[in-house]
Amino acid sequence: MMSVVSRFKRVVLAALMAMAGGIFTNAAMAQKTETAILAGGCFWCIETDYDNVTGVLDTVSGYTGGQLENPTYRAVTAGGSGHLEALKITFDPEVISYSEILDVFWRSVDPTDAGGQFCDRGHSYTTAIFPTSEEQQKTSENSKQRIEAAGILKDPIVTPIIPATTFYPAEDYHQNYASKNPVRYKFYRYSCGRDAKVQALWGDQAHRGINDH
Repeated sequence: MMSVVSRFKRVVLAALMAMAGGIFTNAAMAQKTETAILAGGCFWCIETDYDNVTGVLDTVSGYTGGQLENPTYRAVTAGGSGHLEALKITFDPEVISYSEILDVFWRSVDPTDAGGQFCDRGHSYTTAIFPTSEEQQKTSENSKQRIEAAGILKDPIVTPIIPATTFYPAEDYHQNYASKNPVRYKFYRYSCGRDAKVQALWGDQAHRGINDH
């Protein structure tokens, strides 16, 4: 038969474990996250870039900005849907701010190209920022103005700032494409000239904030 002391110990231990579990659960729930939605040409590439930014917790490739419901890759790239290839970024604002997310964005794309990005041409590959709140809208406008005022780029910035609408995740085979198909991805990125053009545009600021590049 279990003694009174043993029973007491088990009750106390169970209570402590419950408290510890509650603490961890509350801590997890307390973590505040924010979302950024950006279009920067090929979503395989922008996804890979942001997966290597400190403070980014999750990235999802997808489509946004158009009229077609539940768009597919074929429909978007064919044109006429209005959608752009885009990336939904979940980040920890205690580690990286939305403004800093945009700092990375500008320096990893060609914001002066209205016809697409690098070897990918057409509306679906153009750049855009999709603020999810009034605060993000103001931050986006200020960020764009700072880049324009800095005079780093020779041509005008054509990247629009468009209030976010429905974001549709892309097909599963597009998610984490670089890790699933590393050889094909590296060949595509190199042959498309993405990194070379960004380097030519931004010089020593190219890819700033991206850890593994």
